[in-house]
Amino acid sequence: MDMDIIMQDSSILVCVKPVGVLSTDVPGGLPELLREALGDPGANVRTVHRLDQVAGGLMVLARTRRAASELGGQIMAGHFEKEYLAVVHGHPAERGRLTDLLLRDRARRRTLVVDTPRKGAQEAVLDYTVLGTTEALALVRVTLLTGRTHQIRVQFSSRGLPLVGERKYASLPEECGLALWSARLAFDHPRSGERIDLRLPPPEIWPWTAFPQAAYEDLCNREGSTYGVHNGA
Repeated sequence: MDMDIIMQDSSILVCVKPVGVLSTDVPGGLPELLREALGDPGANVRTVHRLDQVAGGLMVLARTRRAASELGGQIMAGHFEKEYLAVVHGHPAERGRLTDLLLRDRARRRTLVVDTPRKGAQEAVLDYTVLGTTEALALVRVTLLTGRTHQIRVQFSSRGLPLVGERKYASLPEECGLALWSARLAFDHPRSGERIDLRLPPPEIWPWTAFPQAAYEDLCNREGSTYGVHNGA
């Protein structure tokens, strides 16, 4: 499988995770595919954040233990920014914050919304902005304030706004993949301290093409951003 590596240096590697690939270091997972792309089966490539197997888009991986620790610390401190694009059925309010208690059912590999605190339940919070609409769909930009398993998918589906292509949390007939894309990452370079801000639009396939290009400009053309490629230290 060809890998799209956007930037790399001795500390980090930023790539586009293909849809259908696990982000963890398992056989056939993203780190293994990157080692193959680098031509070095022993290369140090460490996952520091995750992306659903059925989703695609930007991911940063660490090339050293120190870089993994530094990036992990930024994630814990809320200094590591992640923004996603999603296409949902229905029309949510123009912008909003979704807050829920989520409980992971490991046996069924599902995340559940629960009404009352209980063992294992964790608060999940995200902000969203609607970037465009069609008669039946809405394109939303999502900023995660917490990082729970399947958080975006569960929080929107529980409100009757399932993502296009959703099969786990809604029984939708579409034959397309899940409309969830990791579109922006922003973090401090673990060695130089320079702020890295990368954005990448989704692929030009339905349902992303149901919205005009102008709908994506707010994400990809912000002042101070590095769009597509960044030369790291």
